[in-house]
Amino acid sequence: MAIETHQNIIITGTGSYIPTSIVTNEDFAGTVFYDTDGTVFEHSHAEISEKFRAITGIIERRYVTDDLVASDIGAVAARRAVEDAAIDPEEIDQIIVAHDYGDVRKHTIQTDTVPSLASRIKHKLRIENPFCVGYDLLFGCPGWLQGLIQAEAFIRAGQAKNCLVVGTETLSRVVDMHDRDSMIYADGAGACVLQLADGMHKNGILSSISATYAKNEAYYLYMGQSYIESADPKIRYIKMLGRKIYEFALTHVPNAMKAALDKVGADIHDLKKIFIHQANEKMDDEIIKRFYRLYKVREVPEGITPMSIHKLGNSSVATIPTLYDQVRKGEGEEKGHCLHPGDLIMFASVGAGMNINAMVYRY
Repeated sequence: MAIETHQNIIITGTGSYIPTSIVTNEDFAGTVFYDTDGTVFEHSHAEISEKFRAITGIIERRYVTDDLVASDIGAVAARRAVEDAAIDPEEIDQIIVAHDYGDVRKHTIQTDTVPSLASRIKHKLRIENPFCVGYDLLFGCPGWLQGLIQAEAFIRAGQAKNCLVVGTETLSRVVDMHDRDSMIYADGAGACVLQLADGMHKNGILSSISATYAKNEAYYLYMGQSYIESADPKIRYIKMLGRKIYEFALTHVPNAMKAALDKVGADIHDLKKIFIHQANEKMDDEIIKRFYRLYKVREVPEGITPMSIHKLGNSSVATIPTLYDQVRKGEGEEKGHCLHPGDLIMFASVGAGMNINAMVYRY
């Protein structure tokens, strides 16, 4: 009797880069914050900081040093993922790099995406194989996860066997320091190697779903000028409509997560971990609660959602791969979390676009 095997698409290696510069909430004490109408916030820094921490959960964040750009730290994370997977870099078929702003050098206002960050990372890895194709992916904060979804499609179509997916960003270079929202953003990079493997059981990627809401939601996150009246109108910074994003995420992300899990036909009680984009702790907690309520489950299992936002902030495309790498290796602030072979886990994200995606994965 023949033994049935499956073509499993598995993450075989992970890597990350955590910037060395720690910026605490107290480091913003000398900053004057302005409201959207150009008026100065009258609240003390202590009041602003405490309210910010209570809502977002962020105590500190990481910034890259002045000499580094997104492709530099992306290459470090990529190299660590390749080494972890024990794969010859020349055997990589696709390098997919998710980011939002390209390379932005310190003390400049210009993004740099020519050549692509994927080409730069391939160059830094010293890969000679011309059929190792590198390209960039712009999908907001869900970009790294969307890169995984695209890599899976390439592999299932027979166009690739080994894919390197990188998420890298230096949001500290595009924030308006007089905007309270600047306290949310951080820098970082994460990467993984996705490979085709045979097995008796279905492991690796089991399902995924993506969505773009743009009719009314396209500009919930955008590039805009500083709120200070005297600011140069030609210089743009990352801006967001926080309340609208919060409401959007709570409405749509739980439904996307349910759609991905229902594709697998698994019971929600089988989920062991949920790796969700780290943008706002209060928002993430509510998304998870609503997700479980869709299955009539009132109590969220303890320890289901590892969180790194307290120490690392929101590094956009890097938050999920960085967190996953830390949990997988028992590093960072999430040492209490662990993964075991056969665990059913989920990735989920939301961001500029407005884009949403979710993936179910058997570890």
